[in-house]
Amino acid sequence: MDTYETASHGVPQTARHIAPAFIRAGFPCVRIQSSPEPPAVYRSSSPALDNYAANIVHDGDLDRTLKELAPYRPVAVMAGGEYGVAFADILGEALGLPSNGTRRSETRRDKASMAEAAHAAGLLTARQLRAETEAELVRWHRETGGRIVVKPLRSAGGDGVAFCDTPQESAAAFRRIIGSDDIFSATNTAVLAQEYLVGAEYIVNTASLDGHHHAAEIWRSSRYSVNGITDLSGACYIVPRRGEVQEALVQYAFAVLDALGIRQGPAHVELKMTPKGPCLIEAGARLSGGDLPHYAQLATGESQLDWAVDSYVRPRRFLARRGEPYEIDRHFAWVALISPTTGKLARYSGLDRISSLESFREMWELVRPGDQIVPTVNDMTYPVIINLMHEVEEIVHRDMGTIRYIDGASFYEIDQ
Repeated sequence: MDTYETASHGVPQTARHIAPAFIRAGFPCVRIQSSPEPPAVYRSSSPALDNYAANIVHDGDLDRTLKELAPYRPVAVMAGGEYGVAFADILGEALGLPSNGTRRSETRRDKASMAEAAHAAGLLTARQLRAETEAELVRWHRETGGRIVVKPLRSAGGDGVAFCDTPQESAAAFRRIIGSDDIFSATNTAVLAQEYLVGAEYIVNTASLDGHHHAAEIWRSSRYSVNGITDLSGACYIVPRRGEVQEALVQYAFAVLDALGIRQGPAHVELKMTPKGPCLIEAGARLSGGDLPHYAQLATGESQLDWAVDSYVRPRRFLARRGEPYEIDRHFAWVALISPTTGKLARYSGLDRISSLESFREMWELVRPGDQIVPTVNDMTYPVIINLMHEVEEIVHRDMGTIRYIDGASFYEIDQ
């Protein structure tokens, strides 16, 4: 389902690993594109169609798509990314295959409905408002007080997210979002406002079989207050499965899956460990983005994707092993450089210092000399991403800190 394999900024995505993983398990794959025209964010993507027995483009006629698919006798439907989640629900249900179904599909896509479902299940959630007018948002912020987060209802990648300390800032964020297109080329007609959550941010990546959940990997984010963004993600690293914090995170994440009706396949849960306990940021009924499952496979020998494949086509293996903790053989982190500047990039001053770090593994130059560079304000505007890996955790964390020290205004040489 919609296995676009690179994001618009050129970073390889988890989707490129899906077909090979099922093929290794003995199951050829068919790719289904859920709409004739993909969103702009995916238009530069080039799926490896050689991995698929067929490529079917859904034109809105479900019966026609089912007829084209029938000769392949499908046994599983899995979304390749957030854009394909809703249609994967429709297709899986129509085929009578194990799926999350369509009854709560909207709740799994709309961030406001998502939090409402978690709250109704008795989970700790942020105070929030779905706002369709600037006036109601300003009024709610005045009543709520403090810092709030304003964002689109259905986007991703940090698109449109604003941290607002005053009602005036909230109003400005509302005006920027309303009427604009989100990352999936849909027009924003409302915004979600939530109280700002204080605490460390984590990602729990899971796989499920008939409501039986497994925590495949846990990641912790490093956040920075730069370029006018209060909580900009600048790094992410895998953490051990066991620990008091991890147990609380996993228990909460599983409860979120139940609240959202996620019973089959992979899911991605973002949360903060607040002073009151875990609290939901958002969740997705899909594999984690940013290639995290691939990185987890490098770190532990197994990943969310491996567990998801088992949940669909090797159920006995999944149930026999569910709950087993992963062991980190090699510690892994990705680190994004954070541009403070605008202009035509002449060169980076110090990439050789980064590539000589002890845990350095690979580097992605997303903005190259000669390209225009802008201040980094979300996941779409990273200029460079570095992957680190080492058997010793402290080496990885030391090199993460060294990269942040090297990165800065003098790192970017701009043509005058």
